[in-house]
Amino acid sequence: MRKGVKVTLVGGVFAVMVGGAGYGAYNLVNGVTGGGGSSASGPHTVKTGPPTSGEVGETTKNFLAAWAKGDARQASSYTNNAEAASTLLTGYREDARLTKVRLTPGKAAGTTVPFSVEATVSYKGKTKPFAYDSELTVVRGETTGRALVDWDPSVVHPDLKKDDTLETGEAAVPPIQAVDRNGTALDKKTYPSLGPVLDQLRAKYGDKAGGTPGVELYVRHADENAGTKTLLTLAKGKAGKLRTTLSAPAQRAAEKAVTRHADSSVVAVQPSSGEVLAVANNRQDGFNAAFEGKMAPGSTMKIVSAAMLIDKGVTKASGPAPCPDTATWQSNTIQNLPGLAPNENATLADSFARSCNTAFVKLVDEDGVTDSSLTEEAQNGFGLGLDWQVGVRTVDGSVPASPGPDRAQNMIGQGQVQLNPLNMASVTATATTGAFRQPVIVDPSLDGRELATAHGLPASTVGQLRQMMNATAVSGTGAPAMSGLSGSIGAKTGSAEVAGQEKPNSWFAGYRGDVAAAAVVERGGHGGDAAGPIVAAVLAAGS
Repeated sequence: MRKGVKVTLVGGVFAVMVGGAGYGAYNLVNGVTGGGGSSASGPHTVKTGPPTSGEVGETTKNFLAAWAKGDARQASSYTNNAEAASTLLTGYREDARLTKVRLTPGKAAGTTVPFSVEATVSYKGKTKPFAYDSELTVVRGETTGRALVDWDPSVVHPDLKKDDTLETGEAAVPPIQAVDRNGTALDKKTYPSLGPVLDQLRAKYGDKAGGTPGVELYVRHADENAGTKTLLTLAKGKAGKLRTTLSAPAQRAAEKAVTRHADSSVVAVQPSSGEVLAVANNRQDGFNAAFEGKMAPGSTMKIVSAAMLIDKGVTKASGPAPCPDTATWQSNTIQNLPGLAPNENATLADSFARSCNTAFVKLVDEDGVTDSSLTEEAQNGFGLGLDWQVGVRTVDGSVPASPGPDRAQNMIGQGQVQLNPLNMASVTATATTGAFRQPVIVDPSLDGRELATAHGLPASTVGQLRQMMNATAVSGTGAPAMSGLSGSIGAKTGSAEVAGQEKPNSWFAGYRGDVAAAAVVERGGHGGDAAGPIVAAVLAAGS
């Protein structure tokens, strides 16, 4: 769009206010201006390459004009997915009941054009204004050569994803007033990380919390477990109170801690009960990676690996676990982090505290250790990979039996192991008590859900894990992050390599008293540097 041109759409009328040069952009494809039609004569030439600035402006103008006018069929003809666009744009008026639509394009950045939306929502005599910002991108049609809006539901509203819909009416479920374990109110404004969690809690427990629905404009997610997201309230309902296991002080600390680094997530649980105390994310995409992520956990996985080696009788905390410079398993050579001096006389506690990869790899072929040994320990001892019923959507960890080189890689939290901070916080909790208590965020008595169970760990294994984790926190790789904490503490650091990333993901797991926490910072480097201070801050807040 040329400098000095201001374009505004009101009820389908595209007004162009020109300062200086006039608005001269138009789309010429097959001899026709605009978005549709075909030439009656002349050869058919399909354009290639990125759309020109003129084509971007013309396509944007035509699409937004048709949308503002309420002509979903015409608007969709300016997109590269007319069927999906027509369905959503039709629902914009008919289901979301949005009228008097005013669309104002902003300054294009290449082929991407931001725009603002002002509309009116009306339902049974109740009317409210509704405004938001969105953007569209213009691309070249692969077969037609036309400049078209690259269709995505987020063009209509940034909270829409594939197969989501916008609707106005009586809310699908009553609103909830979530409170923490002590009755403190929890809301999205004070605790922004809880947004997706509170939406899911409302979807699942709104009917059980005793409230009454209001009238709302909302996003109905295609994934039923995700529930709905309220965009505008036309008439308030009565919120039912829903008690959660969260701790407002711990949640506050978690929210603040993740602001240190982008793409960071943390979870805290209470080992004695399995109750989730805090969950926080700092991500632009709004994804609850703390509960739903799937990532290699790096050396924090050595908590599980050490337990397996102890339970199998391969070694013990005070037993041998030499730490050479390199170790090879089935033609796959594994090294330690730079700067880690070899120690052929190291014990398992030594190698654990210093996070020596090669020590664990060298023990992978000892008698009694098979491709499935780590899987069995993860499931039976720590409850990983089972069907957790937390109260909201979670991914519950994957530690598959892995033949070949991945048997060794899995031992150090690489290979095929996939966990998230919730999983690792639970692992840490189990390591401190010996009992697997499936994490929960709402008391299971509210809906009668059945929790996952596992055998847990022998007392002798627990004692050795606590000894090794304490040494890591006091004098090992976790000491810098944990130095300000007193009492019964323990930790494990992790750095998970990811293909294509210059820096590894930073992981850290730790406990203090009756709180266990784990964090990940994508591209954060060493575990103690980025994720460590996040965990320490949450542990300092207590429960």
